Amino acid sequence: MKAKFSFQRLTSCSQTKARAGIFLTPHGPVETPRFMPVGTLANVKTLTPAQLRDTEAQMILCNTYHLHLQPGEGIVAGGGGLHKFMGWNGPILTDSGGFQVFSLSEMRKISEEGVTFRSPHDGRIINLTPERSIEIQNILGADVIMAFDECPPYPATREDVEAATLRTYRWLERCIAAHQRSDQALFGIVQGGVHLDLRASAAVALAQLELPGYAIGGVSVGEPPELIAKIVEATAPLLPPEKPRYLMGVGTYREMAIAIASGVDLFDCVIPTRWARHGTAMVQGERWNLKNAQFREDFTPLDETCPCYTCQNFSRAYLSHLVRSQEILAYTLLSIHNITELIRFTQRIREAILEDQFATKFAQWLTPTPQSGETVSRNSL
Repeated sequence: MKAKFSFQRLTSCSQTKARAGIFLTPHGPVETPRFMPVGTLANVKTLTPAQLRDTEAQMILCNTYHLHLQPGEGIVAGGGGLHKFMGWNGPILTDSGGFQVFSLSEMRKISEEGVTFRSPHDGRIINLTPERSIEIQNILGADVIMAFDECPPYPATREDVEAATLRTYRWLERCIAAHQRSDQALFGIVQGGVHLDLRASAAVALAQLELPGYAIGGVSVGEPPELIAKIVEATAPLLPPEKPRYLMGVGTYREMAIAIASGVDLFDCVIPTRWARHGTAMVQGERWNLKNAQFREDFTPLDETCPCYTCQNFSRAYLSHLVRSQEILAYTLLSIHNITELIRFTQRIREAILEDQFATKFAQWLTPTPQSGETVSRNSL
């Protein structure tokens, strides 16, 4: 029996292209717009699945490239598939590994067939093709899988970006042909760098393939915020309105709010847990460095309005102590809070869209750069 994937738009904002919806998957619904935590190696760093669930995470990401290298998709399959292997019963998305492979600029070779690279773990030569990426993802068993794409760097020549964009489409056709599981939704990825005409042609071409969902890739790779905003604003409305839209690798208040206003539904980023491991808390859009002296005797919660386990039980002084002492608990508690922070932000936006108050309530976040007098960061790194 074919598994059902569907996206239902509940309402749209009257002043922007923002929409609130529900993405249905075999492992449950995802309320959109929604931030998705990243669990690269089949775990969201320092958190148990129960702790992750308490953040109200609904869908998480794992990475094909990293799981292929360790422990290997065969071991994951032997453990019952990705959901059972990692003890997470909610929806999972796996990235194709394309971004990670292309970041190995000095260790890989790109051809029309695919990418050949040397494993950073043991030095062995690995050939990753569109067909192989899909095979690995079919074995891993996530709900949503991503097409293998070529992510051009920034900056890059228009010629190189155009070649990568066209190759991404050809590889997508091969991914579609290789895909074997009806209980997994294959998303295509729009590339095109900072060239809006390339983005537009890629989006239109992908839309004609009638895939279960679509992603905007190749952003947040070094471009200034203004360019990211222009790319998303120009690209998202060209994707089918009845399908979920996913902006890859983005996870700040401002980036998400602008993208939501353009009609994007899903986001992921490693910053909540990465910043946690550097002793940084995310509080109402700001970055707080808890190593700073002002927190040593501050016995208030990080955020009195936050319902997370960390804010309900511990003070800034205690968290500062843990960070200064390099206690592992610091990374757990800050990860719990930071993930909750971003999920709550997208939840509040969803509620505002349902009330048709998004453009008013979140106006301060709808410009690519902070307005004059706006606080951006408090004691940031």
